Amino acid sequence: MGIFVAFLVMYLTSLSGNTTVAVLVQINHSLHIPMYFFLANLAVLEIFYTSAIAPLALANLLSMGKIPVSIPGCGTQMFFFVFLGGADCVLLAVMAYDRFVAICYPLRYTCIMSWPLCVELIVGSLVLGFLLSLPLTILIFHLPFCNNNEIYHFYCDMPAVMRLACADTHIHETALYIISFIVLSIPLSLISTSYVFIVAAILRIRSAEGRHRAFSTCSSHILVVLLQYGCTSFIYLSPSSSYSPEMGRMVSVVYTFITPILNPLIYSIRNKELKDALRKALRKF
Repeated sequence: MGIFVAFLVMYLTSLSGNTTVAVLVQINHSLHIPMYFFLANLAVLEIFYTSAIAPLALANLLSMGKIPVSIPGCGTQMFFFVFLGGADCVLLAVMAYDRFVAICYPLRYTCIMSWPLCVELIVGSLVLGFLLSLPLTILIFHLPFCNNNEIYHFYCDMPAVMRLACADTHIHETALYIISFIVLSIPLSLISTSYVFIVAAILRIRSAEGRHRAFSTCSSHILVVLLQYGCTSFIYLSPSSSYSPEMGRMVSVVYTFITPILNPLIYSIRNKELKDALRKALRKF
């Protein structure tokens, strides 16, 4: 029961925190700029991302694992988790590009980051997440599964599901590794490249206050990137021979429950405009 309460509190905290960020951006006209538009979309993604896993995980904790999950149900959960997680990774790269343009080309920022482009980048993130998720889910659920279909995990994660197969999964594991490497390495390379130019531009700023403000707008994003990419790389880029179900579950808790809680906290604590908007909203109540 203690674990159930802890997971429930984390889930509700994640929902409330990310909903607060999304609503604050929506109701405050001062936050209607690309940076906060992407942040609000990240918050919405996090809400759906955790909701694809948490309710079923909580139900299983409460029933001591007695609630069965059908193969189609497991496949559906996997599809949405990978879809939303992939879109999340791409969106973090988009946010790095937004900071790169804002700091390196401040005078051309509004021209480059037009609203049509911002919408296209969000749609592109979702499309890439979908194109990643659908073939992977189909590939894994074409495997024959053994009679013992008890998964040693709290949701239908790909490495854990593949361990239930009654066939050689070497090709599937290789495909998962290659796709995961591409999906994680390309956005991370774009983020790293953006921040090389960002740091170079910040160091050219003469005033200490200007440098501090520029660094503060980027540090929140860097922390979120390290959490997201660090955990997913550990799960999907580790060799299958070294995969530990126990460690997999622990790391999965971090990026499915804890990271969605930390994201709104990190951005709100380190962002003056967001804190001011929250104070104004609280005064109205």
